[in-house]
Amino acid sequence: MTITRAEKRKRHIQEMKDKLERHTGQPASLFVSPCSPEVEEKFLEHVLAFEGVDAVPLFDALTSSGIDLPASEAMDDAALRSKLWDVIRGMALLGHYLHNTDHLSDRELYSHLWTEILREPTSLLPGNPYFACHIDILGGCSNEDLQLYLKYYADEDYRKQWVEDWPGDVIPAHESPPYDRDRLLPESPYPGEIGADSQ
Repeated sequence: MTITRAEKRKRHIQEMKDKLERHTGQPASLFVSPCSPEVEEKFLEHVLAFEGVDAVPLFDALTSSGIDLPASEAMDDAALRSKLWDVIRGMALLGHYLHNTDHLSDRELYSHLWTEILREPTSLLPGNPYFACHIDILGGCSNEDLQLYLKYYADEDYRKQWVEDWPGDVIPAHESPPYDRDRLLPESPYPGEIGADSQ
């Protein structure tokens, strides 16, 4: 009896769902929205690849790739700026992209990356060009992060909606960010990439 391609795909999808449920302890339906079998199969393959990779700090991955990462105090402004862009480009090559950085100076951003973000374990999928991890510098959702977002990044519609949703909150006056870096940051070349959001 010949098994059709559709039957093979259906069997493969079920095997992946079972594996995902065993790995996460959650029903696979939480991870997959209704879609075609082709899309579902590809999505589950990506999810399982992501879930199965051991997390490592970006700091280690960058230094292994040849990027030296001295502390910010060890560099003058020119050297630090150059090093910051080495790090940003290196992160992008590893599928990690920064957002909302224009409120920080080069030294502040490098220090934040060096002491926090680069030290956090993360998944690296160098064999999957569609993987991307988006790192929002203001993604911590602290009150300070929210105020900075409202002040520098939120558009007028977002600010109006915030006032409607939280009428008791004081909204800071909008200001242009003091730095101009975000428009130069690398972006994922694949608009339909899978991945994770981080902070």
